[in-house]
Amino acid sequence: MKKLLSSPVLKKLILPLLMVGMFIGHAQQKVGGLALYTVRDDMETNAKATLMAVAQAGYKNIEAAGYKDGKFYNMAPKDFNKLLKEVGLTPISTHQGGVTLENADTMIADVKAAGFKYFVIPVPPMGLRDDYKQLATVLSTLGEKCQKAGLKLLYHNHDFELKKGEDGVVTLDYLLDNTDPKYVNFQMDLYWVTKADQDPVAYFTKYPGRFIMWHVKDMDEQGRFAPVGNGQINFSAILANKKLSGMKYYMVEQDKTFDMTPLEAINISHKGLIKIGFK
Repeated sequence: MKKLLSSPVLKKLILPLLMVGMFIGHAQQKVGGLALYTVRDDMETNAKATLMAVAQAGYKNIEAAGYKDGKFYNMAPKDFNKLLKEVGLTPISTHQGGVTLENADTMIADVKAAGFKYFVIPVPPMGLRDDYKQLATVLSTLGEKCQKAGLKLLYHNHDFELKKGEDGVVTLDYLLDNTDPKYVNFQMDLYWVTKADQDPVAYFTKYPGRFIMWHVKDMDEQGRFAPVGNGQINFSAILANKKLSGMKYYMVEQDKTFDMTPLEAINISHKGLIKIGFK
């Protein structure tokens, strides 16, 4: 028996079964999602090993941020979806920063093929940072395209969309007021809203049901990114208003991890999620 178990062929057969058993055994502990932008360098080095580490940390969902030339992390959409299934992760959303009106149809088809539900615009596309009116029009057009393909479009904020421009207009407010929730909704980055000295709950109250997804990341005393639970943001108060927000999914994200590795940071954040009460 010992000799049989040492067989390379049997190892190839047995190890995947052991992996599946491990994921099933810890299913009750798996909560939340991870924005893979946090582990972007690790994904470039070894995507499979990184995704396994994400699953082992306790996450069940992922958001991609690695689409280029029709591939996700150098994999065809269906191959990427297959790998996610192998390691026990579910594709929910993907950041598609390079979208234009010209490449949108192809990109939407790839997002759909990879199994994602949400097509997220992470920054104003096509150089529209300073043209909020045209940005609203483009988002509406892309949202209609996504809706026809069975996807949902979300726009992700940073802090600059929450600051008044020279004309007194707040870009995020304009987008919320001038887009149809049938086609366009939002992924609120709780860190950036806080960084802009705004209150997430105030936005939920003013625009109920529009913030379908959250980016959850904390802020340390220096105003830097921090693992969830290791900073100053009152996530409990925000989480208490989940229904008002319309939040269906949330993704942990930490753009930079400073004095620890990204894989260390995502483990700390996952423990923070559970302690705070995220499910």
